Amino acid sequence: MAIYHFSAKMISRANGSSALAAAAYRSAARLHDQRLDRHHDFSNKAGVVHSEVMLPDGVPAELADREKLWNAIEAVEVRKDAQLAREIEFAIPRELDQAEGIRLAREFAQAEFVDKGMIADLNVHWDIGADGLAKPHAHVMLTTRSVDEDGFGPKVRDWNATALLEQWRERWAGHVNARLAELDIDARVDHRSLEAQGIDLEPQHKIGPAASRMAGQGLESERLAEHVEIARSNGEKIIANPGIALDAITRQQATFTTRDLAMFVHRHSEGKEQYDRLIAAVRASPDLVGLGNDGRGEERFTSRDMIETEQRLERATTAMAERSRHGVGELERSAALARAAQRGMILSAEQRDAFEHVTEAKGLGVVIGYAGTGKSAMLGVARDAWETAGYRVTGLALSGIAAENLESGSGIASRTVASMEHQWGQGRELLTRQDVLVVDEAGMIGSRQMERIVREAEKRGAKLVLVGDPEQLQAIEAGAAFRSVAERHGGVEIMEVRRQREDWQRDATRHLATGRTAQAIQAYDEAGHVHAAETREAARAALIDRWDAARKAEPEQSRMILTHTRDEVAELNTLARDRLRQGHELGIEYRHATERGDRLFASGDRIMFLANERSLGVKNGSLGTIESVSPTRMAVLMDDGRSVAFDVKDYADIDHGYAATIHKSQGVTVDRTHVLATPGLDRHATYVALSRHRDSVELHYGRDDFANEQRLVRTLSRERAKDMVSDHQMPAPTPDQPCNPVAGIKPRDRTPVPTPETSAPRHPFAGLQIRPEMLDPKPERARPRGIFDGIRIDPRIVEDRSPLDRAVERYAQARQESVRHMARGSVEPEPQKKVRMAAARLLKEIQPDAARDLEAALAAQPALAAEAAAGRTAAALRAMQAETELRTNPELRADRFVQTWQQLRARREKLGGWQHAEERDATDRRLSGMAKAVEKDPAMGSALVKRAGQLGLGRQWSPEWSAHSIDGGMGRELSEQIRARTVGVALAGMLGRERGIGL
Repeated sequence: MAIYHFSAKMISRANGSSALAAAAYRSAARLHDQRLDRHHDFSNKAGVVHSEVMLPDGVPAELADREKLWNAIEAVEVRKDAQLAREIEFAIPRELDQAEGIRLAREFAQAEFVDKGMIADLNVHWDIGADGLAKPHAHVMLTTRSVDEDGFGPKVRDWNATALLEQWRERWAGHVNARLAELDIDARVDHRSLEAQGIDLEPQHKIGPAASRMAGQGLESERLAEHVEIARSNGEKIIANPGIALDAITRQQATFTTRDLAMFVHRHSEGKEQYDRLIAAVRASPDLVGLGNDGRGEERFTSRDMIETEQRLERATTAMAERSRHGVGELERSAALARAAQRGMILSAEQRDAFEHVTEAKGLGVVIGYAGTGKSAMLGVARDAWETAGYRVTGLALSGIAAENLESGSGIASRTVASMEHQWGQGRELLTRQDVLVVDEAGMIGSRQMERIVREAEKRGAKLVLVGDPEQLQAIEAGAAFRSVAERHGGVEIMEVRRQREDWQRDATRHLATGRTAQAIQAYDEAGHVHAAETREAARAALIDRWDAARKAEPEQSRMILTHTRDEVAELNTLARDRLRQGHELGIEYRHATERGDRLFASGDRIMFLANERSLGVKNGSLGTIESVSPTRMAVLMDDGRSVAFDVKDYADIDHGYAATIHKSQGVTVDRTHVLATPGLDRHATYVALSRHRDSVELHYGRDDFANEQRLVRTLSRERAKDMVSDHQMPAPTPDQPCNPVAGIKPRDRTPVPTPETSAPRHPFAGLQIRPEMLDPKPERARPRGIFDGIRIDPRIVEDRSPLDRAVERYAQARQESVRHMARGSVEPEPQKKVRMAAARLLKEIQPDAARDLEAALAAQPALAAEAAAGRTAAALRAMQAETELRTNPELRADRFVQTWQQLRARREKLGGWQHAEERDATDRRLSGMAKAVEKDPAMGSALVKRAGQLGLGRQWSPEWSAHSIDGGMGRELSEQIRARTVGVALAGMLGRERGIGL
């Protein structure tokens, strides 16, 4: 995503700086300092892609020489504390290529600095970070004196005005957003708030292992000193304005814990003393709002701005939900349905409900649909009805490829949210009362952006339809706005999965959508679609083997390789191309410089476009096959049947298209997918990855990443759903702590944390070690000891947990130990059994049936046990609650019975031949056991009566049976029917085996 950063500072002799040294370092040059009579040589510095001195009109041309310019400045400044230059640093969106980035920086410097009379020494750096991503930014050193043909004049004090700096900051954001919109890039920046690094916080260099030991030794020591100085400067800014920290933290998470705050402060402070002051300042801020303890017993906080954003969102959605001005008549609806039927599009009952919901008069519509349920097809019929009724329909999506998929699937003209917001900001394409705005993949939109969309639609009187799945990929920004709106105002759910062609795979997708990842992976494993290898490298090779074989066997099918990171995508693309090259399926190769580095392309290559380009009609994520390629030009047959051609020097945002990240695949449908699992996955990414296919998905992993399938399941089941402030119960106000001016929100105790200067006997953050792995995004790599290591925080701050939470952890630990004994084939030792029973009694004391429900939850999802035993009990508590509901609700038990019965029956029918006899018998025993269980649960038997058809039973149950007493008669008869069906299957299997026939 595009990051906003814009900072200004003075280069002054007062702090020991030299204009020549600063210019040499920023331009990667060797400059001679005449005042000091020494050379500043940084010519070995990498990453500088553009360097020039820009002169205003009428200035001597010789000042375009950097060495002459800054020596002249040093000569004219005689004070020992003279301010030599002003430096402006700003981040360039990494979505731009180098040529566009340089052009953007030059145009801004010319318009805002040079045309105002300043000489600008512009240097564009295109560094590559430790994560492999570009970190483009520009340094502009500006003169502080007026200058004309006679040389330098007096200082221009107006250039020091704070208002001018704010104007530059705002105009840089305007330049960036205008260019991003012009290029149809799915991103925007906001100069008023923090995006990722934060407003008015300088980006800090990553200090390598050598730099921290090399004080006084050239470039590295300067980088270390600059790192420390930036950290100190950032800390002072936060102390002066703690809102910066709150805004930065809540940019990507709506609420945060003490540990989140500690980690942020640790990154943006220098030394323990400043750390203490900074923590105290943030905790004393009037914009900090306490939310009480969460389900894990951790105290959570948010910011006043985040609360106000959610309140505005709630007010706007409520106002829209109460409007009734966008009705579609029954005649228009019927006509749209009839035209769809003529095209062969018959809506299911759920799709029909959704169609009627979104075409009713209410100003707000919400549709929640699992992956592959035909949401776009339903919207296509709705579009027809809306347009027939005289409305204009527009689609929005967060990414270009998602907008493209919405348009192709529904016929709704669609664009990205960023480009539409830019148009609104320019006063163009404004909504009216005759507009219907459809937002697809709404679950990926953060609260702030959703609030802007909803507020604009509400202000203009338009109808808003939000479509998505809150369980798929989460919003990059803070909040879960779509889920919140759906919970508050309701909507229609589409749960009938249509994408997958086999019933058991559709069931697996439903498991993924409802958080039962373990059951989905088990289903694919039992069907032979989960493949383990000793290492990730071997897993890659096996994936490519299977991909290549499937490609050759069924060349007409579409396919995609998916994984989590761009580095893995590059590895898999290389391996896939090697296979095609070995098979002589690629033409002559030509090397092209792309945004991601040099790449070889040949005719026959799959290609992915990485940036929107209207002139070509391509979006970020569009795929095609190269028809012809030369040293300068490329012609591509797009997957939608169009042909495009372009000069690579004009459009270089391309890469090989055999593999893609999971984030790029949301909304995509192909026949087959091949997934490489890595430790960065969670259940939301897993849901997307394992639901893109129609026919099959193959999941590969290496045992160096996951020691066994249990570890794989545990990682792929991780819950990382975004939260809202409104998800947390506010503590009731008291006389000592009245309500916060933010309506209804009570702040927590904001007594400043005692600092070493106070008389407090113990610092409340003393004791908790900030571990390197908490700060390093790649914990598997060794991390050098940093200058902040050793700061400790009291663990009691993060261990204030509920009794139930601790009891669940204790039981899970005891159960894990018992399971380990039984896994070794030994009997559970009596002392261990007593520990487990004591843990169960503790649970019962807190909640009578808690032990039974927790055991059922852990038995159904074994991966939760290890997670709960390690103290991460949130998922186990949710599963436990689900078991409680299941135990007390016979309808839910009947639903689970039918689901399990259908799965076992489907599996049983596939187990043909003598080689599957043992597994077939085991399945028969499970079916028979389920039949017996019906007799023991008459309430469930009553509920199953209505589901007899789903169980494949022959009897047609009458209304009299539906009203029958549940004291056992009906349950027994239903059980006999089920058992007869089961025995019949078993007998048929035996007969088949006797005759040598595989069922």
